[in-house]
Amino acid sequence: MNLLLVRHGETLWNRAGRYQGRTDIPLSDVGLEQVAALGKRLANVAIGVAIASPLGRAKTTAEAILAGRSTPLELDDGLLEISHGEWEGKLASEIAISHVEMFGVWRSHPDRHVPAGPNAETLGDVEARAWAVIERVTRRLSGDQTALVAAHDAVNRVILCRVLGLPLTRVWTFRQASATLNVLSGPSLEALQVVRLNDADHSEPLLSAAQHRAL
Repeated sequence: MNLLLVRHGETLWNRAGRYQGRTDIPLSDVGLEQVAALGKRLANVAIGVAIASPLGRAKTTAEAILAGRSTPLELDDGLLEISHGEWEGKLASEIAISHVEMFGVWRSHPDRHVPAGPNAETLGDVEARAWAVIERVTRRLSGDQTALVAAHDAVNRVILCRVLGLPLTRVWTFRQASATLNVLSGPSLEALQVVRLNDADHSEPLLSAAQHRAL
């Protein structure tokens, strides 16, 4: 079985370094170009199951990849981006000043119990709901079948940490660029391997994959 785990394309809030979380911000013009390029790259890959976060930026990303296909797109709240609570809509640079201690812990010593802002979710919360989606999806796959999972930065990171056997304290040790592609493959959920990680060759120069400005 194969999982194409993708992050949505760029939004204007991504570009500015503004925390999005559950706020439903659409793709920017650049983001639309990125997901179109990803869709072209995956045009010859057979996709049997497709599932996305219901937030517009992830849904639009999945729709761009599925363009011209008969595969129906399913939406699942388990793939929603992490809730940032009171940080949503604010610049990371602002939060670094207004919530010095909490922001410092979030960015330097995250774990499954550290909230992503006041009245926000934790990485552990996200892992619990997102991994349940992965379990449901993989149960529907057999042989060499492939599923598309279109989600968000934090969602992808906790899924990848789980597959790689990394504690959530290591969640910042790899990147997830806009419209990036991660490929997971294996005979079963327990035996999944990361075949490609943060592959954005369709939209980013090799050495300039975007760093997260807010998460």
